[in-house]
Amino acid sequence: MSSVKSFEDLKTWQEARELARMIYTLTNKPVFNQDYGLKDQIRRAAVSVSSNISEGFERGGKEEMIHFLYIAKGSCGEVRTQLYLSYDLGYLSETEFKEAKEKCQYVSSLIFHLIEGVKESKYKGLKFKRVNKAKEEFEKFLAEIRPPNFPSPLTL
Repeated sequence: MSSVKSFEDLKTWQEARELARMIYTLTNKPVFNQDYGLKDQIRRAAVSVSSNISEGFERGGKEEMIHFLYIAKGSCGEVRTQLYLSYDLGYLSETEFKEAKEKCQYVSSLIFHLIEGVKESKYKGLKFKRVNKAKEEFEKFLAEIRPPNFPSPLTL
């Protein structure tokens, strides 16, 4: 496994980015133009997922990372609720709804396992260490956060 140097290397962030792209594509349908509030809200929630993963990663502290990952997970739940409403209102087909909901559940699961990995780690954060020492510890931390029997939250 190569080392993670930025949030873009996290599988969790990559999947959250794909979720946002999926939501934008679904809400670009003309039927959503008549409901600007829902269209705007689901898009904002979807963007919030990947944004909070990246913000937590960049903050440089373990507790802050966990905090922002929980916000990202909450936004994922918000997207799922809005998908139900979109389906109930006839804006999404059953297939579109199921695919988007499954993607949302997958991303939420990845975030959960990343949170658990961060919690269990001894890593404190980059802002608490000298730069070279911090880099070594951070790479060690990233190797530790992969939960057993679950897809790695990191890219190879």
